[in-house]
Amino acid sequence: MSAETIGAVTTAATTSVSLTLGDDGLARCGWVGDDPEYRRYHDEEWGRPLRDERLLFEKLCLEGFQAGLSWITILRRRPAFRAAFHDFDVDRVAVMDETEVDRLLTDASIIRHRGKIQATIRNAQVTRDLGKSLTGLIWGFAPEPRVVRLRDLAEVPAITPESTALSRELRSRGYTFVGPTTMYALMQSAGLVDDHLSGCHRATHG
Repeated sequence: MSAETIGAVTTAATTSVSLTLGDDGLARCGWVGDDPEYRRYHDEEWGRPLRDERLLFEKLCLEGFQAGLSWITILRRRPAFRAAFHDFDVDRVAVMDETEVDRLLTDASIIRHRGKIQATIRNAQVTRDLGKSLTGLIWGFAPEPRVVRLRDLAEVPAITPESTALSRELRSRGYTFVGPTTMYALMQSAGLVDDHLSGCHRATHG
């Protein structure tokens, strides 16, 4: 990385925290901060196209659990969520009953929220009975790639027409905890959109 680039990154991090420079010399989107798990997630997962059915269902559920919380809280508990929900196997989650809901409400290693736990089970049932690929359904709402990469965190939207349409479609099928903001976060996470900022080492252009 050139001295000019380092200077630009440092300035951005100081003013808008749009980019942050890690101790490894790599520029990253400013929301990463210095948390090692956030850094790994940013580098290895966030914004990479995800089309695996089980993993996409997992992301859908975890984004629902994230509502009102920080994403790092969910990431740190992801192994516990996987254990609690049978590695997000749709068929196994779909047959979980209220006894298991009550048991999970005593499990401090996950987010103990009855509505979100029940929503995960309900969403598994809907996915099981969908009659089509969840991946195909979600990716059907992917927008056209941006012509110009975003340069500032302030430019990153919270809701888009596509996330609103995806939310509406999922709700019409019986999914819950799938609001437009949550669905845009899913789109970012699963790579339907690429919101790595210009200057980030994960940016493919700009």
